[in-house]
Amino acid sequence: MTPTETTTGTPRLPDPAAESALLHELEPVVAENIDRHLTVVRDWNPHDYVPWSRGRDYALLGGADWVPGDTALDPAVRAALVVNLLTEDNLPGYHGDFTRTLGPDAAWGEWTNRWTAEEARHGIALRDYLVVTRAVDPVDLEQRRLAHMAAGSGGAPGGLLETLAYVTFQELATRISHRNTGVATGCPIAEQLLARIAADENLHMLFYRNLLEAALDRAPDDAMIAIRNVVLDFRMPGENQPGFARFSAMIAMAGIYDLPLHHEKVLMPVLRHLRILERTDFGAAGEAAREELARFVDELAQRAAHFTARREERLARLAHRASA
Repeated sequence: MTPTETTTGTPRLPDPAAESALLHELEPVVAENIDRHLTVVRDWNPHDYVPWSRGRDYALLGGADWVPGDTALDPAVRAALVVNLLTEDNLPGYHGDFTRTLGPDAAWGEWTNRWTAEEARHGIALRDYLVVTRAVDPVDLEQRRLAHMAAGSGGAPGGLLETLAYVTFQELATRISHRNTGVATGCPIAEQLLARIAADENLHMLFYRNLLEAALDRAPDDAMIAIRNVVLDFRMPGENQPGFARFSAMIAMAGIYDLPLHHEKVLMPVLRHLRILERTDFGAAGEAAREELARFVDELAQRAAHFTARREERLARLAHRASA
């Protein structure tokens, strides 16, 4: 399994045999969820969501290169668009991580390939939209892409269970980030595109959440520990891209994705669906992990409230200065 604990809290190494056994035990669940996914997913074409008529040549072809005046988007919105796109760009790294952790064969491999194909549309459509509308500096975007992909994906978060826990929360977080970014652009076309992407991310979240739920039923203690580990050290997959900390602060200040949203719209819905606080099948190690998780979530709620109060104070100060 993933790294677990003894009843005294001492870490023990994953059991490769148990990890492999659970991987095979969950394979029918993967197959069932692939069938379910294919009945509800809506295929779409990236080119349909790009306003090509707004495009014009750049300097190499006799036009004009990007200048800041080409876009009226708020800097925080541009930051969110760049972060979202660069995260999608690192898809080859995520595919490699999944293949190493879940295996390339049978239902697991089929899903990884299908998921990769669907996610690739997001990057294609976002880049085309941004370049055609000159929403961001394309030279800066390309430099950031190269640096981000050269840095690698950061690696999978752990074994099978930590991977399932991570992608469940991460796909939901990405859905919210894309949806809120679209609304914040003030552009109906961008909002439509990002809502389409967000719908894909929601279906991916449901797929992984179903697998995580099945894993909880089969290996409750190890799954609970994996969930605890992921929640306590959750990091978005694009964190190693250039300028991520500064962009994240801008995005949070704009309310596109912040600590309150992470707590209220990502962590809590998943934990409630999995009935983490209600389950009665945990042993000593799982119960200890659940208690630690509960304490952390309560502390996070307090930090989120503090963040909201500080943001409101800052926005009030800025509004006062602007009116002075």
